[in-house]
Amino acid sequence: MEQHFKLLSDAELLAAPESEYMGPAQLYTFRQRLLAEEQALFATAGETNLHLQETVMASDPTDRASAEEEHTLELRVRDRERKLIKKIRQALQRIDNGSYGWCEDTGEPIGIPRLIARPTASLCLEAQERHEQRERQFG
Repeated sequence: MEQHFKLLSDAELLAAPESEYMGPAQLYTFRQRLLAEEQALFATAGETNLHLQETVMASDPTDRASAEEEHTLELRVRDRERKLIKKIRQALQRIDNGSYGWCEDTGEPIGIPRLIARPTASLCLEAQERHEQRERQFG
């Protein structure tokens, strides 16, 4: 039998004692937030696809160039959305396997403030900064 919890506000998440970190109510709240974000992305992806299909080729070279630039921008946005959906699904898997909220590198808590800001985070802030620094150094 599945238990149901109320969605916690940011203030309630931040005020929770350390002993409740990644407890059932917090996991339920983050799962619902991730699912809502995923649904919103699917909705906008559908709109983007419809808009891309409606693109009409203009006879004027300037209009055509403008339309192509808009098309390229929409494809970039769509690619970003696709990557975010993948990250959301990975975060949902971490909720299912019990590793959500814990840094993949250090095993330390990621922290509620970071998860509120970026619910798909899999690294604590320090590990993320190290990761980004390595990327800058080694491309």
